[in-house]
Amino acid sequence: MASSKDISNQTLGCIFNIQKFSVHDGPGIRDVVFMKGCPLRCKWCSNPESQNKLPEIGYNHNKCIGIDECGYCLEVCSTKAIKTSTPDTSTPSIVINRDLCDNCGKCVMVCPAKAVTIFGEMMSVEDVLRVVQEENVSWRSSGGITVSGGELLLQSEFVHELLKECKKRGIDTAIETSGYGCWNDLEKICRYSNLIFYDIKCMDPDKHKKYTGVRNELILDNLEKIAAHFPQTPVIVRTPIIPEFNNSLEDIKAIIEFLTKIQNLKDYELLGYHAFGEPKYRQLGRKYQLEQLTPPKKEYISELNQKARALLKEKGIL
Repeated sequence: MASSKDISNQTLGCIFNIQKFSVHDGPGIRDVVFMKGCPLRCKWCSNPESQNKLPEIGYNHNKCIGIDECGYCLEVCSTKAIKTSTPDTSTPSIVINRDLCDNCGKCVMVCPAKAVTIFGEMMSVEDVLRVVQEENVSWRSSGGITVSGGELLLQSEFVHELLKECKKRGIDTAIETSGYGCWNDLEKICRYSNLIFYDIKCMDPDKHKKYTGVRNELILDNLEKIAAHFPQTPVIVRTPIIPEFNNSLEDIKAIIEFLTKIQNLKDYELLGYHAFGEPKYRQLGRKYQLEQLTPPKKEYISELNQKARALLKEKGIL
């Protein structure tokens, strides 16, 4: 989807999805731009295709019509990364050697069943804006664009240019971030953000590293800086509730105590863990680490949200 004009001097971003007409990522109807690449490795991540910064090949065995009927991907793979595999079915299919695969995308172009796909596409700011405006633009009056990830701070220059252009065109902007990144990059992006969604997963830095791969001091420090430098920009903090990690009331109390420092806090949301992203791990040739974990019941998340809101009101935050 590269732009037809000369983009040699443009900053390109790697984007793995543009979700249109979302109603959960900011006010009104939003188009959500998902940036590829994330420095965290959360065990529960539902978008594993977002983790690596560059495009990568995915393979859905259930869609494959088999090498006896097709086999085109084997023919075009110049690195010999695609091999024949005999799964527990009568239809011989393929397996991808990720060490050999250079993610060139030739196999994607010849796959008639779309069993082989590519996660991630290099796009310019104009490319993105063309996509979000190519259909019904009714969101202009009440919604806008939300930039998410992955972690958008890994592509901060592109995100900064995208949001700046949105502002020029009168498009409302929001971002969703883990806050794990350079403050200078985050500060530039916040200048052009009307709303900031910010993840706080837990307050214990050692437990945070065990479950996400990084400690949380930088994340907490950056949120305090946002509150200090952008006091007029509303912040909505979110916590994914993960069994065995942060699903106790004590975990939530600790986060709320920290949130007393955030004067521009607009809301605090608890989101229930789900395993909807598990099939994508198989498509990427990876193993899902929490496959034995049972998601919390909706009633429990609702009750925890009510208790959290009561605590926030008690402390005069919301």
